[in-house]
Amino acid sequence: MSNDTEDTGMIEALLQRLNDFRLPRLLELKERVTGGETLDEYDLEFLAQALEDGHDNQALIDRHPELQALAAKMIALYHEITAKALENETKSQDR
Repeated sequence: MSNDTEDTGMIEALLQRLNDFRLPRLLELKERVTGGETLDEYDLEFLAQALEDGHDNQALIDRHPELQALAAKMIALYHEITAKALENETKSQDR
């Protein structure tokens, strides 16, 4: 199997996982932390696994510049969620 064919298959699988699983869960987490909630251990494990997967796929993203804007948006979303979650956690500990 050629590298292009392998990459195409990987990209399709990653986009399907993003669309069907990761993005809906990330948007739910964003809504919760925006509402002032903190994240539980399960949420943090989900974020850690998603970031690890992103790191594991960095070479694929590097080979396909058309994916870089999407990757940047996902990183920004993770940052937004984690920054707000940290803020919420700090506020909850101060009470």
